[in-house]
Amino acid sequence: MSSSATDLDLFLFQELDLFLDRFGKRKEVPTHISRNLAPQISLREYQKHAFTNTLEYLENESFSKNRQTHLLYHMATGSGKTVMMAGLILHYFSLGYRNFLFFVNQTNIIEKTKSNFLKPDSSKYLFADHIEINGAPVRINEVETFSASDPNAVNICFTTTHKLHGDFFFATENSLSQDDFEEAPVVMISDESHHVNTRTKKATKSEKDEDSSWEYTVSSAFASNRDNVLLEFTATVDLRDRNILAKYRNKIVFDYPLAKFRDSGFTKDFQNFQSSLDPWGRTLQALILSEYRRSLFADGGVYAKPVVLLKSQAIKESNEFYTEFFQRLRQLSEDRIRSFATEEVIGQAVEYFAAKDPTLRSLRISLQQSFAEENAIIMNGSTDNTVEKQLAVNSLEDHSNPYRIIFTVDMLNEGWDVLNLYDIVRLYETRQGGKGGKPGSYTIQEAQLIGRGARYFPFILNKELDIREPEEARVRKYDADLENPHRLLETLLYHSKQDSKYIAELRLALRETGLLPNDITEVTYEVKPDFRKSDFFKNAVVFANSRVEVSRDEVTKLDNRLKADFYQVDVSHSASRLLSLFQPHEAEDDITEKGAVYTIRKKIKDMPLNVVLGTIARFEEFRFDVLKHYFPHLKSTRDFAIKEDYLGNIEITFKSDHETLSASDLITGLDKVLQIVADHISKIKVTYQGTKQFDAKRLASVLRDKRVQIATPVEGGIGTSQAFASDPKRRVNLEEADWYVYNDNFGTSEEKSFVEYFSTVVNDLKKKFDEVYLVRNERLAELAIYSFDTGERFEPDFLLFLGKKDVSGYEQQQIYVEPKGNHLLATDQWKENFLLDIQQNAVPHIVYVDDNDYRIIGLPFYNEKHQLMEFREAFSRATDL
Repeated sequence: MSSSATDLDLFLFQELDLFLDRFGKRKEVPTHISRNLAPQISLREYQKHAFTNTLEYLENESFSKNRQTHLLYHMATGSGKTVMMAGLILHYFSLGYRNFLFFVNQTNIIEKTKSNFLKPDSSKYLFADHIEINGAPVRINEVETFSASDPNAVNICFTTTHKLHGDFFFATENSLSQDDFEEAPVVMISDESHHVNTRTKKATKSEKDEDSSWEYTVSSAFASNRDNVLLEFTATVDLRDRNILAKYRNKIVFDYPLAKFRDSGFTKDFQNFQSSLDPWGRTLQALILSEYRRSLFADGGVYAKPVVLLKSQAIKESNEFYTEFFQRLRQLSEDRIRSFATEEVIGQAVEYFAAKDPTLRSLRISLQQSFAEENAIIMNGSTDNTVEKQLAVNSLEDHSNPYRIIFTVDMLNEGWDVLNLYDIVRLYETRQGGKGGKPGSYTIQEAQLIGRGARYFPFILNKELDIREPEEARVRKYDADLENPHRLLETLLYHSKQDSKYIAELRLALRETGLLPNDITEVTYEVKPDFRKSDFFKNAVVFANSRVEVSRDEVTKLDNRLKADFYQVDVSHSASRLLSLFQPHEAEDDITEKGAVYTIRKKIKDMPLNVVLGTIARFEEFRFDVLKHYFPHLKSTRDFAIKEDYLGNIEITFKSDHETLSASDLITGLDKVLQIVADHISKIKVTYQGTKQFDAKRLASVLRDKRVQIATPVEGGIGTSQAFASDPKRRVNLEEADWYVYNDNFGTSEEKSFVEYFSTVVNDLKKKFDEVYLVRNERLAELAIYSFDTGERFEPDFLLFLGKKDVSGYEQQQIYVEPKGNHLLATDQWKENFLLDIQQNAVPHIVYVDDNDYRIIGLPFYNEKHQLMEFREAFSRATDL
């Protein structure tokens, strides 16, 4: 947030967070939201935070203060604003709203948005296949005006601010008018809402201009009914403008700017790839790197189709380069590719392909095929802005989408969601400076485009599946290992001409958007040469356990709640409806429809088997291999259908206007119930536990130099050297310390405090042990351990190795140490519990013949202020000091 607020002048989201943290309890996201979003959508913590802020605002009068609901969600590009919109639509439907208006500034955003909200076959469809709220099925219905609304559906009208404005002033048939917003309440959803604030920004406009502005039209529609709701979404709210600040201070219900989004790891990293090459040379480098990424993904078992975007300054130039591009691609030679072999980044790619085919012929053919004209799309102006092209650029991640390269000018600066854009090539070399040292408007547009490409492409490579949490697929994984070749798979490259003034301007623009932190430090953890030569480094072993899936062998039946619930369905000649599912059911006399005079109860096991199995077959969740995974003792799909432990005893109450149920009636009832069961099964989470067997690896095979990127270093803390710590008490010259394995410690202040404490006891340890080495565990995956109870991954900050030689063999202790700041002592309590369990439970396992004695020990948290004595006592017991 670019503006600060005092305790007496807080933003709404600050008031909500303060109240909920101090006095309240955050509500769970309602099931009518979580169950009715698309199954591939898993709400992130910040999205849950946004929903719970909204719920508290709506339900707590001290916040809403009986005001007409007008809220703004300040959320970074790519953080899931449309998911929030879908969830809020579901919630407002549950509150009785039926009419929803989605409006945005640009026409080219409308079609992709319609696809996301209306087309179940779209990979980005936002809703579940079967939406059910308050026991009734709900469908999504597109309308042009709200006079055509279905009272049992979500009715969405899609428009632009410009069209809405025109409809209000020049009413035509089948268009929105003021009446649509007066008669029944409407939830108005404004995307990229910063465009609407023309009136607020220019408070001195004449009355005539004011009454004809877009913002005036939106405000008039909103004010037409006391129950209308206005929900605004933007990644760009200009709080430096005092009028905007005054308007939104009590309306920003959630704040998640790009800087927070980036810091949480949900974006790609960004690097500028400068060269002195001409536009074709820069483009060719991008093509080679794109193919390199595709191959690295494939090597790791991940399907990915990295996309390249070629940005021109004018439509004529873009069209000309489009023609030139394919001419040059057809003429491409292996020698031209080989000319890049000595370059720093591109050389790694060429070397990779040359190792597989020294002639580079395979790479040349692959480039010519992958980026052929049939795999290219041009989006330059209004003539290119077709529905087909809008949908194509909105589905670039799909396997069926062929496009690898995009030619454009500025059609994709807003409202474009893409995950697999990895290279943007700036084909021009002009620079547009701004005033007062600020970036020019065109550079700001370029920064916004980079922000769109910075969205993260989720992946976990095959070889990392066992060592990473599933959630890590969606965040950067290699910030702490910049030398890892897979770092390129989470890095967006912006290819431009070498121009120091332009690059400085671009970086300034990126910092203003939040994509680049103000201060980035790279540090190198280097294993000391003398330690590498030691026998300990060559021969010592390090132990770590692994994570395994918890067996479901003891699960022998379906959840009793599913079997015991009351299911009732109306199969009269009027439209069928499910009256109660997982809800307290009403008296049967209260839920009859006109003509529904028969009440017929049927257990699934008593229905014709062919009807039951045929309905079951329609659900992916009931494939036998899926069922077998969740219910290991199940013998067949038939048993799942008829056995009392599974579906057999579930009873459905049919309300019917005919005495005998048809097969169609049974299928209607089965379909409703099976959807509930399928949803339940799909939400069963895989659970894990950590093994008590700790396997050994040679220390030399896992300990290595690491280059780490640290955003915004903290004085005396993370990113700064221990040798030059701001607190003189914590200064230790680790370069000269033979007991410290790396050249320095760039960790937190609490870690520096521990290292300083350790430096005072190391001489006493050397009197008892022949070898004493302290290793900072700089996110080495091989040194991660997993909680015995939950399988959660944990990388203790330090490993202390103590070695002692005697007549009978060799004794090695491996001690885990975790310094922990005050603010994390409570939330990370599970880690301390796990560390304290290690000594009693860990079983060192040597995969080769070894008669030595190994012990694995965990200590309580080191905290200088709150539990230093507890740590020292435990440390003394563990080391016999």
